[in-house]
Amino acid sequence: MDELVLMPSDVAAGQQWPGSVQVATWDGGPPPGPGVLDRVALYVPPYLGPAEVYALMGAMPALAVCQTLTAGTDAVVASLPAGVTLCNAAGVHDASTAELAVALVLASLRGLDDFARAMPHGVWRAGRRTSLADRTVVVVGAGGVGRAIARRLAPFETTTVLVGRSERTQDGVAVQAASDLPALLARADVVVLAVPLTDQTRGLVNAGFLAALPDGALVVNVARGPVVDTDALLAEVSRGRLLAALDVTDPEPLPDNHPLWRTPGVLVSPHVGGNTTAFLPRARVLVAEQVARFATGEPLRHVVVAGRR
Repeated sequence: MDELVLMPSDVAAGQQWPGSVQVATWDGGPPPGPGVLDRVALYVPPYLGPAEVYALMGAMPALAVCQTLTAGTDAVVASLPAGVTLCNAAGVHDASTAELAVALVLASLRGLDDFARAMPHGVWRAGRRTSLADRTVVVVGAGGVGRAIARRLAPFETTTVLVGRSERTQDGVAVQAASDLPALLARADVVVLAVPLTDQTRGLVNAGFLAALPDGALVVNVARGPVVDTDALLAEVSRGRLLAALDVTDPEPLPDNHPLWRTPGVLVSPHVGGNTTAFLPRARVLVAEQVARFATGEPLRHVVVAGRR
């Protein structure tokens, strides 16, 4: 019997699939019936769906592969059945997330959020602001997103330092070791967080990390909310020592009464780093390639958890 792939309709639209593969679509809502779920061999969960779209894997006895549309898989792992291979969407969100990271840096340094808040009151909030030019930017995370951020910063005349787990040269770019962070933070004007959420990165940006930054430094998080200790960050920004621009928060979504919304020097965007018009074309390319590899038995790309297949 042909193997069944279940994926969102917008990813499936217009695609050509190998003859040995049948494709069914599901965008959330009422789950497919047992006749579909019993046959699913490769599952692409709806993008940014609730936890239920991952829990549905428990009703797929033939499931061999879960291909996410997100780069981070922290929300998926807990629902992954034993023996199922998990692949992430590495590369799909690099451009969009890097764009937003640079936009958050510029908006915060140049005071665009302050100007927007002043507009309804007709206030002409002139004054000298901090340039991105001549700043030292430390990008923590040397994966696809981190490297994409570093590339986009280059034309802004910054000194950009890329930090990974170990010291190395990757794609011709020097990467500093995470063990060097204390010394790097001491001279950072901007820190951009672009690491996955793991046991090692959870709470990475704690009180000690923030204390190592010089006065006036900007912390930008386009990684995951729990990478930052929210209370520690609030303590620093509330007294005006640091600035923050956050696309992700802990908790998330941020409750409407949370002090981060109203703390001067904090800019919040609602986890929109990857969700742009650039997402779908790249997602379609990735999924098409993975389905072709799956159908022919070739090794899958971007494997996060290796299963039995």
